[in-house]
Amino acid sequence: MKRRKFLKNSGTATAALVATPLLSSCGEETTRPQQDKPATTDQKRPIAICTWNFMNATAKAWEVLQSGGRALDAVEHGVMVEENDVNNQTVGKGGRPDRDGNVTLDACIMDKDGNCGAVLALQNIANPISVARKVMEDTPHVMLAGEGAEKFAYEKGFEKTDLLTEQSRKEWLEWKKTSEYKPIINIENHDTIGMLAIDKDGDIAGACTTSGMAYKMAGRVGDSPIIGAGLFVDNEVGGATATGVGEEVVRTVGSFLIVELMRQGKSPQEACEEGVKRIMAKNEGRDDFQIGFIAINKNGDTGGYCIQPGFTYRTYSEEGHVNHPAESYVPA
Repeated sequence: MKRRKFLKNSGTATAALVATPLLSSCGEETTRPQQDKPATTDQKRPIAICTWNFMNATAKAWEVLQSGGRALDAVEHGVMVEENDVNNQTVGKGGRPDRDGNVTLDACIMDKDGNCGAVLALQNIANPISVARKVMEDTPHVMLAGEGAEKFAYEKGFEKTDLLTEQSRKEWLEWKKTSEYKPIINIENHDTIGMLAIDKDGDIAGACTTSGMAYKMAGRVGDSPIIGAGLFVDNEVGGATATGVGEEVVRTVGSFLIVELMRQGKSPQEACEEGVKRIMAKNEGRDDFQIGFIAINKNGDTGGYCIQPGFTYRTYSEEGHVNHPAESYVPA
């Protein structure tokens, strides 16, 4: 079956409708469209960028890119490194469970043509990002959830896996003694790997995968598998992805917002900063949670910004393999 495209023809129209109000709401003058800016030949490609200091993930993505591989393959294989690491209790096998003791995984992936796929609340499958890619490539749908997503994964040859490791089980049992749901900044909120890449042809792709908030309510889904919230890619402009308290990212459609701000001429850094400021404007007087955004534009320029100090993002390009401490809304 043909791949389903995510509102492929709506981006220009949407930008026209929302961009000016978004900018004017902050008292800013409308920025010149990006296409009016002088062209530059200083393009950084290939390049991979991911949330947090997941150096093994970016190393794998770079391995794919350096050998001439596609950005889509790079981001899939890059985030799979963390899905398969049982010591990473925020992604894939070994992820912390919901309050009922079930590990449920969310993921999405998006390619250069606007094709995308996602799985939500998926159990018993170690690599949700690969299932999301199968949704994108082999179904007419964008999202599959719960039992339906799990059934589809088995049909595609994925093996049933017990995702709850002994370490995560012990921590869950300890948590049940108080059952206090209070995410800890930069610990339980360190719950996502989002990755963006540009390959040698200049094409962009992105992936995002998570086990979600520890001890969440059964069935809770955050921003990570939601196209436009946890991840968005426009091959003409760039891409963005998020980590942190997903509910707040969803409320501002954060990753789509950042890409549209880049379309209007903002740098990736400026766009990430504006994305965080939008969230904080809706949470006046509150600074007890974390959000981190990263972005990349078509030129390969990158940026990252967060609410609380402590968020970092890693890049891998010909310029090196670097972990970048992100600037924060709350002063360090």
